[in-house]
Amino acid sequence: MPPRRRPQYTQESIDQQLQQIHLLDASSSSENLEQLGPIIKQIHANRQQEVYLRNLQALVETKDAEIETICTGNYQEFISSVSTLFTIKSYTTTLREKITTLDESVAHLGKGLVEKKRTQLQSKKTAANLDEAIDTLQACLKLLDVVDRIGDMIKEGRFWSALRSLEDIQTMPLTSLSQTPLYQHLLSSLPSLRVQLQSAVTASMKQWLLEIRNVTVTVGKAAMEAMDARSRKWRSRRERDPMLRLSRVGSAVEMVTYERTHVNVLDNDKIKVDFQPLYQCIHIYMSLDSLDDLRTSYQADRKARRPQEISGFFIIESHVLETTSGFRSEREVEELWDAVVARLSSAISSAVAEEKDPDTFLRVKECLAAFVMTLESYSYSTHSLHSLILVLFERYAGLLEAQSSRKLDEVVSRDDYLPMQATTAFERDSVLSGIWLSALEQESLAKSPLPLNLPWSQSFYLCCQDIRTFIQKFYHFVEGVSQHHANIDDLLTRSLDKLLSNHISHSINKRLQSTSALSQITQIVTNLEYFEVARAELERSLTNLRSTQRGGTIRLASAPFSEPFQQSRRRITALITSKLDDFFDLSEYDWTPQGREATPSMYLYELVNWLTTVVDSLALKDAYKDEAYKEAVGYIAECLMVSFLCWSVTSPMLKQIVEWQNFLVGPNVLMMNENAVANIVTDMTFLEDEITRIGREHLKSSFLELHSMIKIVLSDSVQDYFNPSIRQTSYGEIKPKRLQALLEKLARYGASRRDSPSRETGDKRKREAEALSRLGPTYPSV
Repeated sequence: MPPRRRPQYTQESIDQQLQQIHLLDASSSSENLEQLGPIIKQIHANRQQEVYLRNLQALVETKDAEIETICTGNYQEFISSVSTLFTIKSYTTTLREKITTLDESVAHLGKGLVEKKRTQLQSKKTAANLDEAIDTLQACLKLLDVVDRIGDMIKEGRFWSALRSLEDIQTMPLTSLSQTPLYQHLLSSLPSLRVQLQSAVTASMKQWLLEIRNVTVTVGKAAMEAMDARSRKWRSRRERDPMLRLSRVGSAVEMVTYERTHVNVLDNDKIKVDFQPLYQCIHIYMSLDSLDDLRTSYQADRKARRPQEISGFFIIESHVLETTSGFRSEREVEELWDAVVARLSSAISSAVAEEKDPDTFLRVKECLAAFVMTLESYSYSTHSLHSLILVLFERYAGLLEAQSSRKLDEVVSRDDYLPMQATTAFERDSVLSGIWLSALEQESLAKSPLPLNLPWSQSFYLCCQDIRTFIQKFYHFVEGVSQHHANIDDLLTRSLDKLLSNHISHSINKRLQSTSALSQITQIVTNLEYFEVARAELERSLTNLRSTQRGGTIRLASAPFSEPFQQSRRRITALITSKLDDFFDLSEYDWTPQGREATPSMYLYELVNWLTTVVDSLALKDAYKDEAYKEAVGYIAECLMVSFLCWSVTSPMLKQIVEWQNFLVGPNVLMMNENAVANIVTDMTFLEDEITRIGREHLKSSFLELHSMIKIVLSDSVQDYFNPSIRQTSYGEIKPKRLQALLEKLARYGASRRDSPSRETGDKRKREAEALSRLGPTYPSV
């Protein structure tokens, strides 16, 4: 930017501005001096400019004088320099001329060399073009060779190499060959080569699938055999080590052990399944961006080919699923597995629908259990198969129960009910190991000297054996089944209750009805006692067994043998009392004797001797013998009591007793006197003494009512019986109707006599009997 020029003020412009100034204005009261300022500044500036110009002119004149002085002093040197320059110029012109001459000479000499060089360069260019043509031709030949070899590789099954060669052609760097028609033609042929490769590898995989189907059976068989060996080995180790009792095949502890001896069923000494064709096909299809097509084709093929050997089929599928990524869907395999398992379950259910042999169900279960454990090890869900096993188990348990029921019925019905004998230690130990006893009795019998008469009969031992066999078969079916413990326990409980109640107990009850031998019935009672002990021990042992398997508690029916037990005891009593009837012949009994006997009736000696001999010889516990004595003594007391009542029986129950006992032959006893009553006291006293002699004094209470009735009559204190307080405290055991019947018999005797005292006594007894009849129904009848 040029420097700002100072403004120029002329005299004319200053005069013009002065004329425009009016110092005094008539209309203004003040002087107008402000307009003079700019004019004064302009005048001052003009004067400074004039002074500057004059100074500059003087300076220029001074410098010109100095320059002229310098030039005058150096003129000679300048002239000398110019002369020197002219001399140099002439030398330069001469040198240029020489150079031009030399150049023309050089140009003439190099013209031939240039021509030779040009010819040489052209030759090199031609040679280079030839080399390039040769290289291109060689590249074309190499590419043609690669394309040709791809076809050969496909034919030879070298699919990996063929695929790499195709990839090499596609990834070849850009060269001059890339622009040639031959290269473009070769590129256009690659899709057909891909199709050819894909078709060939697909055919290879189809062949592989066919081979896999042929080897599937072998794979499945090898897997099942390996699982069977694994199960047997683990079972043996579990039996040796109680700590492993709760661990089953497939548990964490077993898996750690199994890993050290793991057998690969797809690659071992007997069989080797090569998955290379499948992997190769997957890789090639993936490289050709056609994996979805292969996946669909493979799935359709595997789904259409219903597996005949399920284990091998799904073991192979599991291996494919584990060793490939994204090729096989877990959901697809699970759906195929579920469909196959559903068909398998349906087929098994149909096959055993009419089956009646439990062993057939056991064999089916063993096959299923091995199959389940095998496929569980490959992470397949087996819940539905466990449910199927439980359904089969229910059928099996029902058939097993029916089979055992028939055996138990036959064992009970054929028993001779004699004590078993063991003559050797082996026989004794075999019997003791096959039954359930308390630990104390087991130990006691094991130490008993030989030969040994065992307390039970053969039916007890055989029933225990059958029950034990039933339980063993029952649990043999559920061995290896890890689910549904509660259902299994309930089913076992119901089955055992049926066997114990509906067959052993019921069959014994039926046998009792047809048995009249007292020794056999006694043996039945003993058997029933041991059956009850065995039931409790069986319940305890089963509960311990289930607790070791994380099962539930077994609770059997509390008293399955109560009915035959009561029935057998009643049968013993009935047999004893029926024999006692033979000792009573009351038709020959003198009911109106003239005097009183000092000794008891002779038949009582035989009765007591027979009773003590029979009851003491019974192979029963003392409590049951005491019960037999009690029933017998009570029966005797009742017989003596009925003798007082037989002419006036009105109770249906008592009539049945009288008819059953068959006390009377001919006309009923219509009367008796106090001497007969006293003789009965003598008989009772004898019986009481005998009861005391055999150590069963407590049974004397059976005669208490009879004693009290006779005491009232002989002490002539019937009037005391009418006093409620005395009756309840002293004669509470006497039934009014019975006392009335006795008084009526005594009254009839008195009425039949001719002497006044006897007739008066008879009238008194009659009034007392009538008074008793008016006591009302408050008191129970006979």
